[in-house]
Amino acid sequence: MPDPVRRNREDLESDAQRRRRRAQFLRELTEARELRDRVQPRRAKTARLRHAMRMRTFRW
Repeated sequence: MPDPVRRNREDLESDAQRRRRRAQFLRELTEARELRDRVQPRRAKTARLRHAMRMRTFRW
């Protein structure tokens, strides 16, 4: 029978690992977006304008 304390510690470690992997993924995603915005400034500008329009027409 597995020890519940040990299993809980393993769950916490795997949860911490998952959070670390997620944080790393989000950092890389942000970096990729920034790179794309630098490489394609016109597309980035239209995306910003489109997002602003969506936010203006969004109903709370």
